[in-house]
Amino acid sequence: MKAQNQHITKLIERCKNSDQTAQMEVYNGYYKAMYNTSFRILKDEFEAEDLMQEAFLTAFTKLHTFKGEVTFGAWLKRIVINKSLTQLKKNNRYEDVKMEIVSDNNVEEEPVNYSGIDPKEVLKYLNALKENYRLVLTLNLIEGYDYEEIAEILNYSNENVRTTVSRAKKKLKQVTLANTNKIQEYGR
Repeated sequence: MKAQNQHITKLIERCKNSDQTAQMEVYNGYYKAMYNTSFRILKDEFEAEDLMQEAFLTAFTKLHTFKGEVTFGAWLKRIVINKSLTQLKKNNRYEDVKMEIVSDNNVEEEPVNYSGIDPKEVLKYLNALKENYRLVLTLNLIEGYDYEEIAEILNYSNENVRTTVSRAKKKLKQVTLANTNKIQEYGR
């Protein structure tokens, strides 16, 4: 792991000096993950591909601002997510649903047992949720951002993120379990 980090650090230094071979190596190492991140937000292959290319161009031109406080992959992912959200807003597909503020003690998170359910089915149901639910769950469950990071990315309050994530999880659970029960009943 340490050797890999040193290799990436050396690659980044070479990229800062406009070494195209190093840039291509960085691109090849990260493009699939960045494409997937963008695609999960935009839900459009061509837009995700274009945006990913744009994000790499931005990253390479702004590499001097990379301080190494986070991993390069995390820094690049943040560029991809920000660009994806901007594109989503431009497409007028992003619906900002106002949520009432609920205090933390009113938000209950009960664990969901998805064992026995095909993960592809859960992803299908996730993608069918309202746009704001799909977006916060994608950022939280798939991309691994915590509530505070999501609040910063989406410019929401922490309370609204907690509420939206909680409601989105509840809705995903309802849809998934309802459809799973239908499938099980049909198979009998």
